[in-house]
Amino acid sequence: MQLTMPISSRGVGAAAAVTLVAAVVVGAAGAALGAPLFADDFEDGNTNGWSKSGGSWSVVTDGSRALRQAGTSSDARAFAGASTWTDYAVQARVRPIAYNGQSVGVIARAQSSGNYYALALTGGQARLVKRVGGTTSTIATGVASVPAGTWATVRLEVAGATLRGLVDGAQVVTATDTTFTAGRLGLLTTYASATFDDVTADTAPGAPPSSSPTPSQPTDPPGECTDPPVVVGFAAVNAWGQNGTTGGCGGPTVTVGDATAFLAAIARPGPLIIRVNGVITLPGPMHDVTSDKTILGIGAASGLTGGGLNIGLPVDDAVTAPPADAVHNVIIRNLVFTGTPDDAINVQMFSHHVWIDHNDLSRGYDGLVDIKRGSSYVTVSWNHTHHHTKNMLLGHDDGNGAQDTGQLKVTYHHNFFDRTPQRNPRVRFGEPVHVFNNYFLYNTDIGVACQASAGCVIEHNVFEDTEEAYAIDYAGPKGRIVARGNLFIGESAPGTIGGTVQEPGTYYGYTAQSADTVKAAVLAGAGTGHI
Repeated sequence: MQLTMPISSRGVGAAAAVTLVAAVVVGAAGAALGAPLFADDFEDGNTNGWSKSGGSWSVVTDGSRALRQAGTSSDARAFAGASTWTDYAVQARVRPIAYNGQSVGVIARAQSSGNYYALALTGGQARLVKRVGGTTSTIATGVASVPAGTWATVRLEVAGATLRGLVDGAQVVTATDTTFTAGRLGLLTTYASATFDDVTADTAPGAPPSSSPTPSQPTDPPGECTDPPVVVGFAAVNAWGQNGTTGGCGGPTVTVGDATAFLAAIARPGPLIIRVNGVITLPGPMHDVTSDKTILGIGAASGLTGGGLNIGLPVDDAVTAPPADAVHNVIIRNLVFTGTPDDAINVQMFSHHVWIDHNDLSRGYDGLVDIKRGSSYVTVSWNHTHHHTKNMLLGHDDGNGAQDTGQLKVTYHHNFFDRTPQRNPRVRFGEPVHVFNNYFLYNTDIGVACQASAGCVIEHNVFEDTEEAYAIDYAGPKGRIVARGNLFIGESAPGTIGGTVQEPGTYYGYTAQSADTVKAAVLAGAGTGHI
């Protein structure tokens, strides 16, 4: 069902009529970033409110109902929204069908079919363009790989003279230009064909509505996550009353940019998606995260400094089995952690179903990612750790077998352990601990230390100039290691192995890529800005 209602905000007009579609969910974390101005998911089967120029536009079924422009013989444009909009962002899910050497994309500040800004995709490149009097010129270019047949979330932000283009949540291009100050949103295909869905407009960062909501309250409508990211490893397992890790899916979304709003959001009960905009300085040292949360950085540079995140109940040595109120179902993605006075991320006290993915972690005081005291069903993937010594700990003490034996089931895959001397990770008691498809570079002490009865499967990793790739006798009681398919470059050397270990494949399905492809894959995809 579509609703039409006036919304008054800066750059929109005192009573600009905009179309809002109930329960629209878009973007990398499931919702628009700012105050909603417009949304259309085409589920009503029509294009009411849209004007078109060229092409062959129709509502089709492509997974769900969507708007398709099927012709490739002309410039084609579709416009909606208000001509008085100034500072805002237009966003859409876009699936190019055929580029034909040309482009598809989204439009902002359109004054007519011949005058507007656009973020245009060409398959391997994103271009910020302006069209003046029907003549198109390129303002800036960036890298964005969106092959034909692939869905991508494309966003163009216009705030004052600043133009920003983002693809799948990562900024790919930016520029300044003052040609157009206001206009409608739109969609474009230039001698190309494409399908568009979940088209939204919201107030861009730097252009808040005149009556801002309380920072810790939802700024976006609730809704289920569509096309949620797929977790691989123990965080995907059905166990302890939780089937996989979905974080805040099903709850509302908030966008936060300061410590007060952030801390209020992570403390709220119930499912919640928390989008972090910019670098937030926390009062330190550690701050508790409640169950059913997704914490997601916007772009490649948003994150936390001055304090870290604690996922777990207070320490209690008397608790030796998973309690009913254990913290669970938490996702932390695409955040930069630096300057933490304790741990960057600490998981403890039987917390379970935690996914730590695509983060950049460095320059902390203690651990960057520590998992301990019975916590299980955790995946640590596609992170870049650097400029730090005590990297990752799994199991904190040789004497903690009462809590840890049979627990600490963790998967580490596609991480870049970049000149982190030790604890990559250091493991006690956990079994199986699955370490696959990671890139270890110049770890001057050790890569994986598997001890204190732990069982580790270490496969298809790359160790480059790592003094000792892995060992069962690094320090303290011995563990067990099964190693296979690993690649050693430079002065790297395998260490001690032995014993039998449970196979991770008995818990979840996975495909380990060949080690000779891992380095390139990790360098291209680990860290922030790649989701």
